[in-house]
Amino acid sequence: MENRIKLSDRLITEYYEEYRQSVFFYICRRIENRSDAEDLTQDAFLRLLEYRMMIRRDTLKYFLFTIVRNLLNDYLRRYYKRQEIDRYLYDTLPVTTVEPESRIVADELRRLESRRVSALPEQRRKVYIMSRFQDKPADDIAEELNLSKRTVENHLFISRREVREFIRRCI
Repeated sequence: MENRIKLSDRLITEYYEEYRQSVFFYICRRIENRSDAEDLTQDAFLRLLEYRMMIRRDTLKYFLFTIVRNLLNDYLRRYYKRQEIDRYLYDTLPVTTVEPESRIVADELRRLESRRVSALPEQRRKVYIMSRFQDKPADDIAEELNLSKRTVENHLFISRREVREFIRRCI
């Protein structure tokens, strides 16, 4: 049994020297992070040591790449789960600004927008308010105001441009 372990260790050492670079580049192509690829390469050969009693020369290469594939799957599963959690937190956590300066600037921009919107012609003002503050799509606005969708889109285009230019001039 001890002889079998020594033989397996020697075989793993040979494969490490021969396939380490291949395994590393194989992993690198899939995860594009050299540091993590180096870690996964080391993990793959360490995992081989755990299975040294099952290793045979004719199946070692396939066994090694099966271990690598499983390590990659685990890595990618964790990576995408982490991305999903980060995206969820980014989308759901409220954004608060503690800086009084930011709050003052935002209030001033709202005041300027309100001032310019109140100066728009009545029809254009209604369309702008329904789109901007009530989040209604152009189709719904057109139906509600008995206008064509194209007319609503024109009103939105012109009113947005006028509000933007007004705010730009004031700043």
